[in-house]
Amino acid sequence: MTDIGNGAAEQTGETVAADAPAAPTTLWRDPEFLKFWSGEAISQVGAQVTTLALPLTAVLTLDASSSQVGFVNAASYAPFLMVTLLVGVWVDRVRRRPLMIMANVGRAVLVSAVPLLAVLDMLRIEYVYVAALLVGTLTVVFDVSYQSYLPTLVGKEHLVEGNSKLQGTSSLAQIGGPGLAGLLIGWVTAPYALLINGISYLVSVLTLLAVRRPEPEPVPQQERTGIRTSIAQGIRIIWDSAHLRACALQSGLYNLCWMSLQTVFVLYAARTLGISPGGIGLLLGTGAVGSLAGSMVAQWLKRRTGLGPAILTALLLCCLAPVAIPAAPANGGALSLALFVAAFGLIGAGGTIANIHIISLRQSMTPDHLLGRMNAGYRFVSWGTLPLGALLGGWLGDLIGLRETLFVTAGVFLTAVLVVLKSPVWRLKDFPPQIVAQPRKVDAR
Repeated sequence: MTDIGNGAAEQTGETVAADAPAAPTTLWRDPEFLKFWSGEAISQVGAQVTTLALPLTAVLTLDASSSQVGFVNAASYAPFLMVTLLVGVWVDRVRRRPLMIMANVGRAVLVSAVPLLAVLDMLRIEYVYVAALLVGTLTVVFDVSYQSYLPTLVGKEHLVEGNSKLQGTSSLAQIGGPGLAGLLIGWVTAPYALLINGISYLVSVLTLLAVRRPEPEPVPQQERTGIRTSIAQGIRIIWDSAHLRACALQSGLYNLCWMSLQTVFVLYAARTLGISPGGIGLLLGTGAVGSLAGSMVAQWLKRRTGLGPAILTALLLCCLAPVAIPAAPANGGALSLALFVAAFGLIGAGGTIANIHIISLRQSMTPDHLLGRMNAGYRFVSWGTLPLGALLGGWLGDLIGLRETLFVTAGVFLTAVLVVLKSPVWRLKDFPPQIVAQPRKVDAR
């Protein structure tokens, strides 16, 4: 999933505290950041293992239908639509590191319960739904918290470097995590892969507990705006900007299609093509190579073409590539394998390039004091379509067939490109001026 839609995910900083600590010349020499980064990276990989392991547990252990798999994926991502805006306000009012620790402890307990129930022969599809929903909720809490925590940890002078490193690990986790999940499932079977996943969350908790840099006091209660006002500000700054509005809309469309593709491809590969869980994970994970390549050429592409054309080129790559997946012959052997690898590689490369530049565009345009609420509003729009994509993919898979659904999804991917073509984004040579925001107001409610 991407924050362009992600073929990858979104990372941005939040408001920088005035007393942010001085940092070394590079974050590679900052042990506090390195501990935080390692904890965040482990959590991101763990979240991606859960993304594949839960639906495959439903398929391989509970013999779930495509609609039931769609419900599992929808439950995983429904919290991004249901609670993101409230979480965005919450993390601005409390210390962020304790929230991250709490979220990972909760995720560890929930995913570890799946293999326990399987051993006791008590695992039911209803628990998988509930676990997916609660893990998804805690993932929202963790993700919004760490994006808000970074500026207070590294200071404004290292915000771009810190975001680049976090974006890199997030992108690799988004694409490479399913590959690791597939290997784990092939090794220990789907339910027990989640036990290893639970251990990874606890390791992340230990690294976050090791961070010693003090966190600033939250905003005093008397200086806060009301919840509705805070939420409205985050949404308004996106909607009032033609650039941010187009980026958010295309991201939502892209993620709708990506979740549909991922939901249906797992079933198509396992049931129609007879690919093993490890093979499915490796195919999905081939995008990691494309993601790395994209991160290395993103700046070069912007210098050669300008910001807008770089975004458009990247979107064309990741939105045209999906058609190769259903176009591959069902019994094509090496040819089909090559088409799958090429498709996921291009999705990873294009998604990462577009994500890097769109995140930078959002950061450059948004005033510091609105970054947090803008992030929550943007994620609400861009990731809120993920559960809908899962449901639509599963429903269409039952209605018209798996391969046919992949063709339909590949066609709808192109609407994300059309949104950018009809906006001023693709004409940008460089970052536009920062938005002039309305003054902050104290809301007595």
